[in-house]
Amino acid sequence: MPQQPTLLARTLRQLLLGASLSFTVLPQVLAAEAKPYHIAPASLEAALNQFGREAGVLISFGSEITAGIQSRGLSGNYSADEGLQKLLEGTGLHARAEGENAYSLQPASAPATLQLQTSNVVGDWLGDAAQTNVFEHPGARDVIRREEFERQGATQARDVLNRIPGVNAPENNGTGSHDMALNFGIRGLNPRLASRSTVLMDGIPVPFAPYGQPQLSFAPISMGNMDAVDVVRGGGAVRYGPQNVGGIVNFVTRAIPDAPTVKGGLQTETSPSSSHDGFKTTGNLLAGGTADNGLGGAILYSGTRGGDWRENSNTRIDDLILKGKYQLDDANSFNAMAQYYEGQADMPGGLNVKDYKADPYQSTRPYDKFWGRRTMFNAGYRYQEDRREFTANTFFTTTLRNGYLDQGNFLSLSPREYWVRGLETRFAQGFDLGPSSHEVGVGYRYINEAGHELRYRTPISANQQLPDTNSRNDRDTRGATEANAFFVDDRIDIGKWTITPGIRYEMIESQQTNNLTNVKYKGDYNTALPALNVLYHLTEDWNLYANTEGSFGSVQYSQMPNRVSSGEVKPEKARTWELGTRYDNGTLRAEIGAFLINFDNQYDSNQTNDSVIARGETRHQGIESSINYALDGLSPALAGFDVYATYAYVDASIREDGSNKGNRVPFSSKHKGTLGVGYTEGRWKLNLDSSYQSSQFADNANTQAETADGANGRIPGYMLFSSRAAYDFGPQLSDLNVAVGVKNILNKQYYTRSFDDNNKGKYVGEPRTVYVQTSIAF
Repeated sequence: MPQQPTLLARTLRQLLLGASLSFTVLPQVLAAEAKPYHIAPASLEAALNQFGREAGVLISFGSEITAGIQSRGLSGNYSADEGLQKLLEGTGLHARAEGENAYSLQPASAPATLQLQTSNVVGDWLGDAAQTNVFEHPGARDVIRREEFERQGATQARDVLNRIPGVNAPENNGTGSHDMALNFGIRGLNPRLASRSTVLMDGIPVPFAPYGQPQLSFAPISMGNMDAVDVVRGGGAVRYGPQNVGGIVNFVTRAIPDAPTVKGGLQTETSPSSSHDGFKTTGNLLAGGTADNGLGGAILYSGTRGGDWRENSNTRIDDLILKGKYQLDDANSFNAMAQYYEGQADMPGGLNVKDYKADPYQSTRPYDKFWGRRTMFNAGYRYQEDRREFTANTFFTTTLRNGYLDQGNFLSLSPREYWVRGLETRFAQGFDLGPSSHEVGVGYRYINEAGHELRYRTPISANQQLPDTNSRNDRDTRGATEANAFFVDDRIDIGKWTITPGIRYEMIESQQTNNLTNVKYKGDYNTALPALNVLYHLTEDWNLYANTEGSFGSVQYSQMPNRVSSGEVKPEKARTWELGTRYDNGTLRAEIGAFLINFDNQYDSNQTNDSVIARGETRHQGIESSINYALDGLSPALAGFDVYATYAYVDASIREDGSNKGNRVPFSSKHKGTLGVGYTEGRWKLNLDSSYQSSQFADNANTQAETADGANGRIPGYMLFSSRAAYDFGPQLSDLNVAVGVKNILNKQYYTRSFDDNNKGKYVGEPRTVYVQTSIAF
């Protein structure tokens, strides 16, 4: 007899169905007899999770056993037992029935007890962002995959980053109040233009000047071209830098398909509850494949057109990526990538209190506009055989960013151009020494960057004249940096322990020349960053980790001429500590950890007068946690349901003596979290999600009362709800998938304030927004 759903299951289904605005009836209760399946080719882990939900069976396996294995998918009518065996064909695994609709996975020719992997060469800690990379990482780390950010209707990086505990990615504001900017802060660090984190795309630095100008007022990243977002909050400072106190964020582009493939997707959204009701459309395309001789290639495209819920917010973005690979033999492979990204966007700007009260969706800055373009080339080589790996990657980027900005008394035009050349190599060798297994890794990175920054201005007047290159010039500076970084570490596996001591050494020579005054500033910064990472395997599914790292942020070009009360501006230095535990058995994934960051010398930049404010010593401490659970682990009657939750408590405070000692660091919420539930049955996918964050302050003084210009004052916390319903029409309609979703269902009005002194004021958050998604594949 088919197992009937419980009262809880029936109630959850009804809630999800109503929240998703779906007007169809849910399919019938899962039965034990043969039923149709349509599971697209994907990672084996994802395919097994989907099959388990649809079949109403519990499949137990560790992430290690499915790591790196792809599933061919499943299409047709099968019983649960037949379908599972068919799904595993060609994987080298088989399913063993455990009774009561439960199965466990085992290697086809291996004993039932799995041994921990201790001798594989890892080489690149970021790897391919597979779940096994996350589980074995000796620090806090999360990966959000394409399926997950499509499920929430995310078209921008901030939508994805806000799902990760400890990450704060507010609405774009200030001089980065457009879709091409990236604002986020990790563990209480100021989110302004993500300047305290190492931001990468396939391991290549995203900032237009990683050392001298790391602020991402121009971030050439399109979510339509991404497979995953990999956030390493701890345990990675040795191999990645320089801005590593705020962790490492690696955007992973879509992989070159094995078979000839064409995929396209489109998302259109509108916010009818705002006073400026516009449509914004984002599209993406992937076309490519791999030949039998190992030569593969792909074209990736993502584009955006239209405005959002604010007046003066029209956006146009085009992002084209070409990827190639060649597997010469089992050991040698080559890869290459080229990107051309171009976009322009109007910037609605901040509002004072009076204007915000009159209409929070209006814009009082009609001239503010931003545009830019980036060209990037990357070529790499990899050798991997037995327990040895060598990689070499070289890259070149050229970036132009420009824009008009109302700066109070004048309107500016600020063309800035940057060139970056880089080379990065890694070598890893594994060997055994007595009862221990070692992987010694050494690496080197060379970066040469140069920049030319100009600013032209015209006074604000009734008949405003836009500045051009013939207008008054009040800034003409050239910056240059030559940086060498070395690292060495040793991953030691002994019994259930993995211990990795290491050290990174940075040598930086920077200079800035003011062409208007003929004054040159120089800075040489050499620093050693020791680290120790420890991982203990309690079981195959459960581990403990601890680490301590030294991290720093280099002095930026704009900071070099400045002085603070303690003297010249120096590289920001910090020491980070982590302690946590992680569990993953394929059905339940959970993690909880504590962190402590002691900052020696934290700085703020005043964008109006180009000065630097020394915040001094700060302490960031807290707890981060997350859980993902497929409810069929409780009962087969709940097959199809999965729940997730994240929570972070962050106490970021100023420790420097003075009037602000003990105050909270600006733009830091003490409490932030998410909660959601999803349901999959057959070709239907439904979900209901929520997010919450507590209040913040906008200045070091923690000003409570709101100032008339809207720049300072307490920023209230808020909670938002969203939902989505999707249906897959299957291969007979070219895998057409259609989804309808709603963000901010209750139309909660919330806001943030500007991080900087330009474009200051209040910025209203996204109101109720309705979106439609479609995708197709050939």
